[in-house]
Amino acid sequence: MNNIYQPHLMTITEIIPETYDTTTLKLKFQDETLRNSFNFQPGQFGMFSAFGAGESTFCISSSPTRLPRWNQGEGYLECTFRKVGHVTKSLANLEIGDIIGFRGPYGNSFPMVEFKGKNIVFVGGGIGLAPLRSAIWYCLDKRDQFNDITIIYGARTVADLVYKQEIKEWEKRSDIRLVKTVDPGCDTEGWDGKVCLAPIAFGDAAPSSTNAVGLVCGPPIMIKFTLPVFDKLGFPPDKVYTTLENRMKCGLGKCGRCNVGNVYICKEGPVFTAAQLKALPAEY
Repeated sequence: MNNIYQPHLMTITEIIPETYDTTTLKLKFQDETLRNSFNFQPGQFGMFSAFGAGESTFCISSSPTRLPRWNQGEGYLECTFRKVGHVTKSLANLEIGDIIGFRGPYGNSFPMVEFKGKNIVFVGGGIGLAPLRSAIWYCLDKRDQFNDITIIYGARTVADLVYKQEIKEWEKRSDIRLVKTVDPGCDTEGWDGKVCLAPIAFGDAAPSSTNAVGLVCGPPIMIKFTLPVFDKLGFPPDKVYTTLENRMKCGLGKCGRCNVGNVYICKEGPVFTAAQLKALPAEY
């Protein structure tokens, strides 16, 4: 009988410093059979472990559209995390060639098949761009399947922006609309984006809600003030999606840590619509 808590082994093939406290790890399964059979969907998460320190929950921040490249020796998974505790500090101290553990994928996902032929609006804040990044690259790698794509991304300061190189790539594309912003009061020397809170930048951009879906992720306070903007722009609550991965611990619905009323975030989420959020108990 397989042990549901036993992680698969993955080798770190690249380490990408995103900010002073945020890192992206590029990973490859050691097991060749698993490497060629593994699949996931944007929005799903995994349990990533530093041996001797424990494991933490992160979304898979790369896109499943990159998985076929494993057959050519180029495929990978990525996770992006901030150093906030013992496990994440231990992961951040690892080097290329080191081994970590991975369990997953777990949870539901963004319904990308349902998004085909629609306009897609992404609103991300800080490291909250990580869960959206998988869906963004999915759309960009299958660009002909989607209509207009708008990306609104904000961070507290210029230094807190993640995926800086990819943002530069997105800015050069003529087939998407990118709005980047940083909070008022930070150092904006050399900055060529907007200076305002992300929900305000989103409202100013005012993408049409016709035949559109919205995906939002960021700090809770940012999501709180962004959801009303979706309402104001006419996006139905069941067409706006977010992710609640920060409440999970075991990933399997066993520990009860992510339980909200009769909902287990790890099993029924982490992706929820705004309509579903409104139905969650007040304790959330």
